[in-house]
Amino acid sequence: MIEQSFYNYTTQFGESQKRSMFGGTGLFKDGAMYALISNSKVFIRGGKGLDSKLHGLQCEKFRHVKKQSTATVNYYDITHLFEQQAPELKDLVQNSIDNSVDQHCSKNAVENRRLRDLPNMQLTLERMVKKSGIKDVKTFLELGAPRVFNRVKRTYGNDVDVKLLWKFAGAVDGVHWKLIQDPMKQRLLEHCSQIEQ
Repeated sequence: MIEQSFYNYTTQFGESQKRSMFGGTGLFKDGAMYALISNSKVFIRGGKGLDSKLHGLQCEKFRHVKKQSTATVNYYDITHLFEQQAPELKDLVQNSIDNSVDQHCSKNAVENRRLRDLPNMQLTLERMVKKSGIKDVKTFLELGAPRVFNRVKRTYGNDVDVKLLWKFAGAVDGVHWKLIQDPMKQRLLEHCSQIEQ
């Protein structure tokens, strides 16, 4: 079984976690997915200079076929290299792990996150917040939901939906806004009115 033999092969790079992904199995290192085993094929994640190396070795990109569409993702089929135990295999897999972990860490760093990447936030809310003078996630988190909400109200008028306050609070706390309980909502509203005075 190729899944188990590839998983065994990866133990030389340290421990990996397995998770079900795209109808196959994803291999993760430090929370970052670097490999996918699907339909008896092994794919590793590209990135940086690795894409051109894999392309040069005739590694095809993984295609995830959905009911109505096909998504091509940045994972390359290395099955033939793995089966032949190609000399460059070890470096390719190590490169893939390093790229994936680096990208995962930098994506999670506050400086590199976009407002729309926070829970409850989408592009329209990101634009509203930016138009209100809050340009990045760091400032958004430092100000907190009540101050952000008051700034948006100043920019867009007092008829701004109070649900935005719950959405901002959820974004700060990393939860879906519908999980915010009434006592917390009350405190947020009180905080908003205290800031206004």
